[in-house]
Amino acid sequence: MTRNHKYVTSWSRLLTPLLWLMAGLLLSTPTFSATAKQKDGTALAQRAYDRADGRDVSTRAVMILTEKGHSPRQRNLFTYAIDRGKGERWSLTRFTKPADIAGTGLLTRDYPGGDSDQKLYLPALDKVRRIVSSRKGGRFVGSDLYYEDLRDREVDMDHHRLAGRGKAGGQMCDILVSTPVDPDNSVYSKRVSWIHPKTLIPLRVDYYKKGQKKPIKRLKVRKLKKIQGYWTVLDSIMYDLKTGHKTRIATKSIKYDQGIPATLFTDQALADDSREKRFRP
Repeated sequence: MTRNHKYVTSWSRLLTPLLWLMAGLLLSTPTFSATAKQKDGTALAQRAYDRADGRDVSTRAVMILTEKGHSPRQRNLFTYAIDRGKGERWSLTRFTKPADIAGTGLLTRDYPGGDSDQKLYLPALDKVRRIVSSRKGGRFVGSDLYYEDLRDREVDMDHHRLAGRGKAGGQMCDILVSTPVDPDNSVYSKRVSWIHPKTLIPLRVDYYKKGQKKPIKRLKVRKLKKIQGYWTVLDSIMYDLKTGHKTRIATKSIKYDQGIPATLFTDQALADDSREKRFRP
């Protein structure tokens, strides 16, 4: 997932992924006008989007699905991502365990202007299938991640405003509210992010759907660490606030700036995991 430890807009930045942000000194000032809040919110979102976080990255992680009344289910996976510049980011997720999902892969290629191409490889069928835009609200392999969460989202696709300060994870954060410019290009009507100024990473994100006054999902970051000079999310949980279901992503190892080639992000490589193994951390 591209630049997987940022995700103001998507979990692909945390998984990776799934989406973040820098805070200026004026963010704590409580007397902004509405226009100033929008202007500074947009600037904050842009600085976060442009924040240096490696030319490429690969991770080894576990996904743990928890549901009331059921034993937790664990899945092992690898992710790979490259930043091709000018809003073009490609990522690949590959599951390796358990047997019923081993080999399944998701390829996401995000292009400038908000265009995104997603394809899913199902080894049982030995077929690559395109994920159509109407499925952006579908759950990825039964997790609490929507396909939209695994896509990049450019700053100008949303309106941004500052909404004061508040605590998340016991830390004081700057709060950014982001709403789609075009309501039809997102399954969410609003995202509210609590940004930790020191690390420039959101410690909490609330996701809202159209017609809902309360958030439907909540992302919480549990562990951060600086690796190869980049602040990295190593443990996070996405909660479904209606069902109580939750998806935890715990990174076990990670490596930046290996020189991962673009050829790893093709339909042929999606259907052939042997091409990626030398880049696994």
